[in-house]
Amino acid sequence: MSAAGHEDYDEITGINENIGPAVRGLGLLPPYPPFKVPRGARPHRVPEDHYPRLSLAERDRRWDELRKRMLMRGVDALVMLGNDVYWDMGNANIRYVTGTAAKMGTHALFFLDQDPVLYNAVPHMSRPFHMQEALQDWVSDIRISHGVPELAAELRDRGLERSRIGVVAFSSTIQTTPTLFEGEITGLRSALPTADLVDFSDVLQHMRMVKSEEEIGMMRRGAQISRKVLDVMVANARPGVTEAQVYADMVHTQISNGAEPNIFNLFASGPLEHPRDELWHLLHGSDQPMIPTMRPLAEGDLIVTEWHTKYGGYLVHTEYTVYLGDKVPQRLQDIWEVSLECLDATRESFRPGVTIREAWEATRRPAERAGMDFVELGFHAMGLASPEFPSVIYRPGFGGNALNGHGIGDLVLEEGMTFGNNVDLHDPSWKPDIGCMLSDFMVVRDGGAELLVGTPREIGLGGR
Repeated sequence: MSAAGHEDYDEITGINENIGPAVRGLGLLPPYPPFKVPRGARPHRVPEDHYPRLSLAERDRRWDELRKRMLMRGVDALVMLGNDVYWDMGNANIRYVTGTAAKMGTHALFFLDQDPVLYNAVPHMSRPFHMQEALQDWVSDIRISHGVPELAAELRDRGLERSRIGVVAFSSTIQTTPTLFEGEITGLRSALPTADLVDFSDVLQHMRMVKSEEEIGMMRRGAQISRKVLDVMVANARPGVTEAQVYADMVHTQISNGAEPNIFNLFASGPLEHPRDELWHLLHGSDQPMIPTMRPLAEGDLIVTEWHTKYGGYLVHTEYTVYLGDKVPQRLQDIWEVSLECLDATRESFRPGVTIREAWEATRRPAERAGMDFVELGFHAMGLASPEFPSVIYRPGFGGNALNGHGIGDLVLEEGMTFGNNVDLHDPSWKPDIGCMLSDFMVVRDGGAELLVGTPREIGLGGR
């Protein structure tokens, strides 16, 4: 290329023009050698029908609510620390505020009266631009991350070194310890010794508890994909086909229909009839990497599984049971019928104003009448993470207070809360290791829940 030709090009250095003296004073290395792009060139835009995104109106609603809560707490800025813990749920709060995140690591700064700054990726993922610029329009200031020292320096450049700073980490009703790396929080305290660092994570958890109709629309699309996954599982679960193949078919269906490649599938299979002195894990599915195996499915097998479909960041929960044979054995069918009663009871009780205790007691009443036992029997809130608050799946006094209803029984359901159901029953008078799994995905509504997946009301017959 001639020197004259360079007149039509802009030079890209990767050094952000917005940085102030404190960030410059860190002496950070340039991300890459300067390179040239055609003058006036901008990142292309991925159409919305190619990649899901929420509207600017939804962004503005969230930012306004978040800033009001910051003002009430006397917080001037937020440091949001993300990671890929627990199937990427460690990024849930950042995705909620910025509309995006990355598995390679994402941090963000959010301010009362200025636009946020998003930090992620590494230099080689950001040339000629970072792909997030093409996929969202919520945040325009996207920078290559140099870690906590840069976040602290940016806060100093904005005159916030003596302010109250909210630190946002991730936690859930299973991941109960906030996901703060010791090095990050120690680094923040060291770099901002005069700042008042306070935990602000609970505010985001509370904001995410009730979903907007736009968020529910994302989950409705995810539920449509989840139903396709269910149908593929039933059709492809045939004698001689391996667990791994059926599992792969399910994952393929998710991704090929636009869901994110986030593989949460708790799959288990095995023979319904087996020696009494041999136990199989067929009350609930199993976690990766214990599954899937190369075990071929066989006539008379049972499959129980729970999976999440992730669309636009939103998780939709589904559980289902499949039997390989011409007719479901009667004792298994009996468990299934009670499972349906439990599911219907949840649907009927998921109305605004009903207490959590009233909902779980109604859900469990059919099982108690029938003498059924359960591994999980209840519901857990879901959205950008799972399980969110509130959730109850265990009996009172068992399994950990975060999931047994301790202290939350008198809280009331609100319109727009979203839940995955957990109906995992077995008959202790029959087999101690064989059960059914069943769920739909429910939105709390007047008159009873809206069901998003449309889970079949009969046990699937594999290969049919």
